[in-house]
Amino acid sequence: MPAGRTGGMRSRLLAVPTAAVLVLGLVACSGDDPDPGDAGDSADGTAAALAAALGSGDVSDVPFDGVAAGEVGDDLAAVVEAMGDITPEVTLGDVEEDGDEATATLAWSWPLTDDDTWTYESTAPLSRVDDEWVVGWGHEVVEPSLNASSVLELTAVAAERADILGAGGVPLVTERPVLRVGIDRTEVPAAQAGRSAQRLARLVDVDVAPYVAQVEAAGDKAFVEAIVYRADQAPSAVERGYRAIAGAVMFGAQVPLAPTREFAAPILGSVGPVTAEMIEEEPGVYEVGDVAGTSGLQARYDDQLRGTGGVVVNAVGTDGNVREIFRAGAKQGSDLALTLDEQLQTRAEAALADVGPASALVAVQPSTGAILAAANGPGNGGQNLATYGQYAPGSTFKSVSSLALLRRGVRPDTRVPCTTTVGVDGREFENYDDYPAGVTGDIPFRTAVANSCNTAFIAERGRLEDGDLAGAAASLGMGIDHDLGFPAYFGQVPAPESETGAAADMIGQGTVLASPLVMATVAASIQQGSLVVPRLLQGLEVSPPDGVEPVAAAEAAQLRELLRGVVTSGSGGFLADVPGPEVIAKTGTAEFEDGGRVKTHAWMIAAQGDLAVAVFVAEGSSGSGTAGPILEEFLRAAR
Repeated sequence: MPAGRTGGMRSRLLAVPTAAVLVLGLVACSGDDPDPGDAGDSADGTAAALAAALGSGDVSDVPFDGVAAGEVGDDLAAVVEAMGDITPEVTLGDVEEDGDEATATLAWSWPLTDDDTWTYESTAPLSRVDDEWVVGWGHEVVEPSLNASSVLELTAVAAERADILGAGGVPLVTERPVLRVGIDRTEVPAAQAGRSAQRLARLVDVDVAPYVAQVEAAGDKAFVEAIVYRADQAPSAVERGYRAIAGAVMFGAQVPLAPTREFAAPILGSVGPVTAEMIEEEPGVYEVGDVAGTSGLQARYDDQLRGTGGVVVNAVGTDGNVREIFRAGAKQGSDLALTLDEQLQTRAEAALADVGPASALVAVQPSTGAILAAANGPGNGGQNLATYGQYAPGSTFKSVSSLALLRRGVRPDTRVPCTTTVGVDGREFENYDDYPAGVTGDIPFRTAVANSCNTAFIAERGRLEDGDLAGAAASLGMGIDHDLGFPAYFGQVPAPESETGAAADMIGQGTVLASPLVMATVAASIQQGSLVVPRLLQGLEVSPPDGVEPVAAAEAAQLRELLRGVVTSGSGGFLADVPGPEVIAKTGTAEFEDGGRVKTHAWMIAAQGDLAVAVFVAEGSSGSGTAGPILEEFLRAAR
């Protein structure tokens, strides 16, 4: 339809005759389609011309009562201007004649979206004036609820993004109040917009040059966002200062947010304006101005979460009043249900809050495999090390080595040599620096595990055959891949390439790698007495892969006995008085080289009741000294 708003005209309604007995005729039922060429000569011809004109926007061939066709054309354009590029189909229905008066029924069909069409009927009054049939024009001819001072307006309705839910259906990511701060180009002259953008960028501490360029390139009616604050976290200096900047505005809104900025952020991801790359990759899905998941689960499950946008047709009056007439298309996305426990995730992040190096804590429920917490510390730089970190697990891997040795005949009371050092192909392996001197020599295997004697495990490597270590790892959930619907690393236990490599593998170094998630899974499998497959997405079925020999209940019982000894008489003694069920645990320290210096990763795994936990710190003194206090804090907070 033609554009160009010229202001609304007063509608002219024809008086209904009050003659005695009137005979009504249905002209449209004659069997022949009315001919628009008969406009003026007959009621149905005039009505047919009107229907065609309303669809095309050209009313020049339609006779009107008391008003020129050009004025009606301008008024029609004003009524439908805000409907955009959508062109209606208008078909003529019945034309009821009553002497010199007639009423034409018009069927309107507006294709608003690919799936939704707005259909309705309106009527147009006709009358015979000086032997010519003319149309009584009014906005209600276009839509029956309009009046002389109202027009149609089509507005896009954003899709209502669904929530990400945690354990028990608790909303983790949901609409939360925010304050949006930016420049409203309608409130500042173009010549001053750049200066305002510069001042606002400095006030809210965003990069000045890119924001100035964005504001200057925006249209005269655009709002250019500078920053979004959670409603209770806007700095007072910003709340005071923006008012002094021409065109700067701050207003409330609702956006999908987690409970805190840090809450599971690397895993949950974020939502924001689509990027040029996203539009290029999926042009049929995204367009400029869309909001979508840009990272993490928000991006991976964007199709499910984002829903479908729609439109709303409003009647807008000259007084600014808006009345909804029709709504179509908008469909809410579907919630994504996770196993994360909001309270446990919060406590895990609190336990890591003051850790400087990269760090992570993962908690798994042994009975179900549910990942209850997957926390990344502030030193991670936004990376998801909790489920996807890849590090040597150090002596926490002795829980796996122990299973391999148990399967080759070692028992908790079997005596093994815990020497000060042990040589393998010219390389000397030794115990950690503060290893207790009183538990060396030929000691029970349980004592070697409790005190984490490296040399004993290395000395016993000859009992194992090719594949034994990898098989034991697989039995506890390590080194076997699963598609869990999110980034997860399950570690590796490759075949050693040398004797020194085999020795290093026994103590979780060499080529063995693990993530905090998989080490929590190992602890969960030992605690549960069967192979646990972790899961984060509630609706995704997971199961152990074929061909893996699961840990047997009797084997798991022996492993629990060994790891309980770590708490009662070994390096995890500080966990002995944690309230609740007995705690089993294993500490771990793994050496790595950084800039020519040997440093150590600090690990600790534990299980208590229906909770298995792994803690990792990228650089620390030892498992018990660095990771241990974090794990203890979490276990106590989790009760």
